[in-house]
Amino acid sequence: MTDPVDTRPTQLAALKALPADAPVVMINLLKFNEGGGRERYLQYGRAVAPHLARVGATVRYSGSAPVNVIGDGERPWWDAILVVEYPTPSAFIDMVKDPGYQEVHEHRAAALAQGDLVATSTWTMAEDI
Repeated sequence: MTDPVDTRPTQLAALKALPADAPVVMINLLKFNEGGGRERYLQYGRAVAPHLARVGATVRYSGSAPVNVIGDGERPWWDAILVVEYPTPSAFIDMVKDPGYQEVHEHRAAALAQGDLVATSTWTMAEDI
């Protein structure tokens, strides 16, 4: 997966550390480019929907207008958050490696000044208490 905006390394191999047979929840922290970044990301959202459906992914949450309740400054660095659940880590990898998705990804890359993507797996706090 290449991203002309973000030259940081992509660690798809890190997904192998997550349970292979359990859902992975991807947290997208999105900082839009000024002058149309949000609109371009919405274009990406419409174009990526069939790719998400193909691998069985579900958008669990999307939100914007963040304010810090606890943290430095009034606002976090990101403009919006998007939470997407994939049935397995390999479902996410299959999607991002698909040539059709690669074409759609250009909209995401053009929309963002920064887009952090954090992979998480489910855990229950009660187990640790």
